[in-house]
Amino acid sequence: MQFLKTLFWVALAVVLVVFAANNWEPVSVGLWGGLRMDTKLPVLVISAFLIGFLPLYLVYRTMLWRLRRRVASLEASQRSATASATAPKAADASAMGGGARDRADQRAHDARAYEDRAPADPVTGTRPDDGLSSSNPGRSSR
Repeated sequence: MQFLKTLFWVALAVVLVVFAANNWEPVSVGLWGGLRMDTKLPVLVISAFLIGFLPLYLVYRTMLWRLRRRVASLEASQRSATASATAPKAADASAMGGGARDRADQRAHDARAYEDRAPADPVTGTRPDDGLSSSNPGRSSR
């Protein structure tokens, strides 16, 4: 991308030099109150371009700077809000004491263990480790 930028600016400089070389003629510009200004044509054209371009470019850069500051401010406030929202949860977990956390950990462990078990038999609907006896097929020993 940097190569394309450099290529663009070099091409623009070449075009300006060729334009200035081919049109290096004096021109007379009538100003207010009978005042006249004699200048070369390329100087007049480039000056007119810069007079129109620079104010708008400065407004654009100012607006871009202001919007970047606003986005940075909003991102910082979102980070602080996210950090403050997660901090109480961590504090609540530590304040719960060992019993509540242990029960939550045990439930998570049981859920993982349940997922790891063998699939149920499609005919009987039982798993190999359900502990069902053949004398009482409808009841589990648990």
